[in-house]
Amino acid sequence: MRIAFLTAPEGVEQVELTDPWKAAADAGHEPVLVSTKSGEIQAFNHLDKADTFPVDEVVGETSADSFDGLVLPGGVASPDFLRTDDEAVAFVRDFFERGRPVAAICHAPWTLVEAGVVRGRVLTSWPSLRTDIRNAGGTWVDEQVKVCDHGTNKLVTSRKPDDLKAFCETFLEVFAEETA
Repeated sequence: MRIAFLTAPEGVEQVELTDPWKAAADAGHEPVLVSTKSGEIQAFNHLDKADTFPVDEVVGETSADSFDGLVLPGGVASPDFLRTDDEAVAFVRDFFERGRPVAAICHAPWTLVEAGVVRGRVLTSWPSLRTDIRNAGGTWVDEQVKVCDHGTNKLVTSRKPDDLKAFCETFLEVFAEETA
């Protein structure tokens, strides 16, 4: 599978990018780093700068059609930036319209809210997004990992870095089922 990992140029929570990336690569899939600008992204360990990673493709120059699934890592700043970028929001929405699986962790559902794809869906996130998800017509649950199939695609969500093991196992299983 070719899996897009969408982040802003800075502010992604490093472990929420690197653990799912490694899980996908270890399973024989092709992770692709997509961002709103070419060059490198700056990851963070909470509020401290961490490593940089090279961007493979730029939103607006690629499409959901060239991927089997989408992973949205969290961190506070990256999803907040992505939800203000029209091309990033359209890229995310396109996965839902094409029925492709999507996985989002921590603050990443902010971008889903902006894309208008949570109405009627059940998902989890970092607890501070609970009201945003409810206001957008979704149902928020406090679970380690949640798979929702009440829509055009399957949506996998998790709350925080402590949930990464379950998140990675679940999204890989769901993505494999959806592309088989």
